Order: sequence, then C-alpha cells, then structure tokens
Amino acid sequence: MSRRYDCSDPMERTRGIAEAVSAVRRGELIVLPTDTVYGVGADAFTPPAVTALLDAKGRGREMPPPVLVGSVRAATALVEDLGTYGQDLIDEFWPGALTLVCRANQNLLWDLGETKGTVAVRMPMHELTVELLKETGPLAVSSANLSGQTAARNAEDAEKMLGDSVAVYLDGGASGHGDPSTIVDLTSSVPRLLRVGAISEHKIRSVVGVLLTAEDEDEDEPDGSGLAAEPADAASRVDLAKPSPAKPSLTKEEAPAAPDAEAQRVPGPAEPADPTDIGAKPSLVKDESGDHESVKDGEKQPENG
Repeated sequence: MSRRYDCSDPMERTRGIAEAVSAVRRGELIVLPTDTVYGVGADAFTPPAVTALLDAKGRGREMPPPVLVGSVRAATALVEDLGTYGQDLIDEFWPGALTLVCRANQNLLWDLGETKGTVAVRMPMHELTVELLKETGPLAVSSANLSGQTAARNAEDAEKMLGDSVAVYLDGGASGHGDPSTIVDLTSSVPRLLRVGAISEHKIRSVVGVLLTAEDEDEDEPDGSGLAAEPADAASRVDLAKPSPAKPSLTKEEAPAAPDAEAQRVPGPAEPADPTDIGAKPSLVKDESGDHESVKDGEKQPENG
C-alpha cells in the first residue's frame, strides 16, 4: 500500500522524508518533486530496485536512468574525471538544470542498465529533494510517468500512473516549469551538447568556449549519421531540474563537520569520505578486477524533465 505525504505541512514533511529514506533502504521506489517534473527514484546501488523502477515505467535496460545527487562531492565520487570543463560548469550552473555525462568511477558496484561505462549526473535545485538526497545518497531517478506519457508535475498525476508500484509519494505541490535540463557530454576532449533545455547553448559556450552540437556532427557526417556514434541513451537522458533565480546554500558549501549520509558511500576520486554509502553498504566498492556498468538515461525527451 502506497503512502502519500503532504510536504507543505512541516510534520508531514518530516515524516515523509523519514519514510522515503526507509523505503529507499528497503529497495522500494519513491516519488519526489524536483524543480522541473516529479521523479520516481530508487537506490542507485540496489540493482533490483533499479529494475523495479524500469519495470514500473515500462522501460528496458537499454534506457537506464540518470543519477541525482545532493552535493558536488557526491557527484565527483561517481565519476572518473570531470574533464577540463566539468568543474567550471558545476560552479556556474549547479544546483540547477544541467546534467553532465561523464565516465563512471570504475570502482563503483552498480547496475543501472546498458550505460556503456558512463554516468549522467545532476544536482537539482529543489530544497526538499536535496534534503532527501543527503539522507539517501545518490538516487537513480526517472520522470514519474509511464513510458510514452507526459511526465507528472504533481504527486496526484504520478500516483495515477504509477500506483502501488511506488511505496512513498512526497507531495511537494506543483513542480516544474516545462523546461528539461540541458545535457552536456564530457566524455571526450571537447564538450558535446546532447540536449538544449533550461540552460541555453549560449550560456554553456560562455563557460566552455568550444562546444560540439548536432549541427556540427551533421556537417562532419553528410549521410546524417552524425548522432549515431552518440550513446543512444545520452541525448534522451532523464533529468529533473530547473535553476531558480538565486542559488541557496543547498550544495556548493560542503560542511566539513558531520558528513551527511550521502557522503559516506563510496570513496570518490579526491575525497577520503565517499558519497555513495549510506552507512550500511560496505560492498559498494568493487575490487580491482571487477566489472561495472554505469549510469545513462535513455528515455525519450518528451517524457523527461
């Protein structure tokens, strides 16, 4: 039986977040608001939970979800390298509507589907969601809808589509303003724009200078196959965030004091404490010989936020 919490009421909000955290740790699904659309989320490090997420939406492993994080430190622990421009883009646009596609940390043990060794990661501009992510650690999150249908912008619409496949619905009121996130691929030496969303191409260029686009690739590939080399899921990756005019201290200052649960999960590249553990998963880091798959969302753009 699903439970729904009205997060406009302080007591309900507190109860709802606690129940959502417990549900995630049990491998169940939750629905959460973001700054673009509502998302359905699962523990990124529990493969059966991710499978349940894809099943609930009617999607296959060829369309894996992206990952939402509650801090920059959590994001850097998930990736091998931000490249030349990743940190600059984060400094300029996070938290907000920018999804970065990077090579995934080879030491992580997870299975989000057919991701070709990459991870699409974003930090949303939504206070409730960031608070939740700091408790749960990174979540695999896709738009809260059945595949092919319009993404839900309120908890009621999400519940109509997903029903009892979701354990906890966090009702944060109407969510989103229609614009999905902008997606930039940082897996090669020159950044590549995979999707234009809430952040314009001009703003991205102002930070990175050189930026490949679909038009550039079409010129290089007269037969129209310019996008064929692009990972099939990258350009349609789900993302759930739109920037607000001012950036609250949701993320950029990482308090050195008591580390949150998100920052206790897997050792990141330059961080002694790892943001991928919520304190109960010692096996999240693979040994040197392990294989892994990473995170890339392939849902079609019309249903993603």
